Amino acid sequence: MAAVRRYDILDTPPDGMFDRVTAMAARRFDVPIAIVSIVDTDRIWFKSHHGVPVKQIDRDPGLCASAILGDDAYILENAAKDVRSLANPLVAGEFGLRFYAAVPLRTLDGYNLGTLCILDKEVRAIDQKQIDDLKDMASIVMDHLELRLSAQRAIATSKMLAKEIDHRVMNSLQFVSSMLTMQGKLPHASQAVAELKDAANRVAAVARVHRHAYAQDVAGDMLASEYLGRLCADISGIVSAPVQLVCGNGIISHALIQPIGLIVNELVMNAVKHGAEPITVSYQEQSGMQELAVSDRGKGLPDDFDVSQSLSGLGMRVVRALSAQLGGQLYAANAEGNKGTRFSVKFPAAPRSGLHY
Repeated sequence: MAAVRRYDILDTPPDGMFDRVTAMAARRFDVPIAIVSIVDTDRIWFKSHHGVPVKQIDRDPGLCASAILGDDAYILENAAKDVRSLANPLVAGEFGLRFYAAVPLRTLDGYNLGTLCILDKEVRAIDQKQIDDLKDMASIVMDHLELRLSAQRAIATSKMLAKEIDHRVMNSLQFVSSMLTMQGKLPHASQAVAELKDAANRVAAVARVHRHAYAQDVAGDMLASEYLGRLCADISGIVSAPVQLVCGNGIISHALIQPIGLIVNELVMNAVKHGAEPITVSYQEQSGMQELAVSDRGKGLPDDFDVSQSLSGLGMRVVRALSAQLGGQLYAANAEGNKGTRFSVKFPAAPRSGLHY
């Protein structure tokens, strides 16, 4: 049973490869039924079931539970007269089983998981050449199970490596940020100190966005509310100001997670510096486009402010560059009632090819 669990095959969806083997077995032996079975603690589950609609049966009446007790083929040419199967409900009951031939599905370390079996309601004979063919087909099933297991282990290993790399990258970014912060505390000219602090904050922001992008075990597409919720809570603690989130049930593509996080970080920091509480981050989908917005309740923008021409700060240039890489457009306007500022980025839901950060 530990070997069965190791292969993680029980209750998995249908697989065309297994179905092709059972269909081929039914044709090769001219029988109506062929099954790839896995024997569980209290049931016999069918990974593939050619010719029968059921997906599993109880273990007690199942012949496969007997077949896996040996290493050779288990043959019943006339089950109604074989002492091993006379009382079996599949033989004595309405189903009327007469012919059964099974080969155990044996693992590389010697455990029988289940069988490849062929069934008929007619008495029939089977010769050694046919048994050898059935064994070869069972070997094909086991080869596929071994490949499947190897693939699962390779994926698990790659995830562990990716997680370790992510951890090291984040630690390196935090180290660089700390070094810049320390350098900024040395007696330099005020402008240089300010620039070092700004650089430290930006490196820390990349580390922060990176950490939340890989916060789940399986890095992939994420719920916008989950990702942005964690990020906003983190930024709120850093700036000591409330950062509210208004978000639908949309999904953020993995390719867009980091640029979206960096845009949120820059716009929130800008709102803290130039605006006033409360600061609100919103993420909505409309007509196939995504809109990411950050608003505050400060004094608002000058009448002549043009976001497409603004070169006053590195933060705004970063946001414009990230917006362009997303295939989107950056907008800026005074908030409703001219109370505060609202910066927004509108971009397609699907990521553009060639994104790099």
